Amino acid sequence: MSTGSIYYAVQSGCYVLKCVGDVRLTLCSSLDCHLEAVLDGQVLQDIVIDLTEAVGVDSTTLGLIAKLAVRAAKMGLPKPALVSTNEDITRVLYSMGFDCVFMLMDELPVSACDLKALPWVAESDARMRDRIISAHEVLMDLNEANREAFQDLITALEH
Repeated sequence: MSTGSIYYAVQSGCYVLKCVGDVRLTLCSSLDCHLEAVLDGQVLQDIVIDLTEAVGVDSTTLGLIAKLAVRAAKMGLPKPALVSTNEDITRVLYSMGFDCVFMLMDELPVSACDLKALPWVAESDARMRDRIISAHEVLMDLNEANREAFQDLITALEH
């Protein structure tokens, strides 16, 4: 699998987050810090998550993406669009309840945004563990199957 990268763009109130390659928990600190900054510092109208070039997305990354949708709802924004053309990823999204918090799409809307690479954030193992736990807690809140699937992981990480 290819190494993962995450890119973003903000233009005229539209926020785009693009995952490329195999996106894993090694990017969780960068992603979480970035999302916090964007949600706290930008006036947003629409959010688009682009997974069309992702070959893999782990549960920590999915938890952080779900956290974005939950925060968007609390801000009164419309459901974010999440675009996946990979059948395996799409199947996981539906099984985890992403259709409840995202508008799932199978093709990317046309956008004129120029994407920038997400800046790398280096953190302690303890802080990264806290981000992983937080991301999985968001997933657990989406449906009971997720709660059962990730409870043992959360317990292990907390100890």
